[in-house]
Amino acid sequence: MDLATIVGLLVGGGLVLFGMGSSVSAFIDVPSLLIVAGGTVGAALISFPLSDMIGLTGVIQNAVFVKVKPPTDLVEQLVSFSQKARRDGMLSLESAAKEIDDEYLKKGISLAVDGTQAELVKEILETEMDYVSDRHKAGASILDAMGGYAPAFGMVGTLIGLILMLQSMDDPSSIGPAMAVALITTFYGALMANLIFIPLAAKLKKRSQEERLRKEMIVSGIMSIQSGDNPRLVEQKLNTFLSPKARGTSFE
Repeated sequence: MDLATIVGLLVGGGLVLFGMGSSVSAFIDVPSLLIVAGGTVGAALISFPLSDMIGLTGVIQNAVFVKVKPPTDLVEQLVSFSQKARRDGMLSLESAAKEIDDEYLKKGISLAVDGTQAELVKEILETEMDYVSDRHKAGASILDAMGGYAPAFGMVGTLIGLILMLQSMDDPSSIGPAMAVALITTFYGALMANLIFIPLAAKLKKRSQEERLRKEMIVSGIMSIQSGDNPRLVEQKLNTFLSPKARGTSFE
């Protein structure tokens, strides 16, 4: 689970509630919420294919609940595979591949063990990497769009409320409460956009970058292992993907 996302939602939502004080009930209006939420989802359904909308839940789960492993662990794992392959041959990695929990890495090692040409292994892995990145970009673009739709429908709800208010101008006592209800939709739209949709889109983009980096490291590592590179050279190649502070050492 991504702790920063959970903490951010709790802190952001908590401080908003704290700012409301004892008047939380004054900010609850079901019709206003339905206008913003329904309008936002409806506009997103018009803008994007249904399959992308259905898959959005899984993409969000990747951003919130999937913990990305440190890249240094991947470097150590690939270097150990390189050592084993140079010592015992590529076929020795067949048993190790069965114990890998990363499906992408498992596929790459299995292809290499099966004797698939290096160029074909690289093509297969890079194609899968590109499609995964495209799915993540689609999810982030949906959330970005919803972050734009929510404030717009907040304004739509406010206009609806103002129209209804102007129709009852003959009763001055109803103007204040009607104005308050009209503005609640703007509040809902701004809150959903800036606390949920836009931040989640940014987190998805970050997660996509991290996952793509990991996959690029896997491709580079498997290519080096197949070509029989020295484990130290494999480590040096993989460390070029990381910042100097993030680099570890697999050799004493």
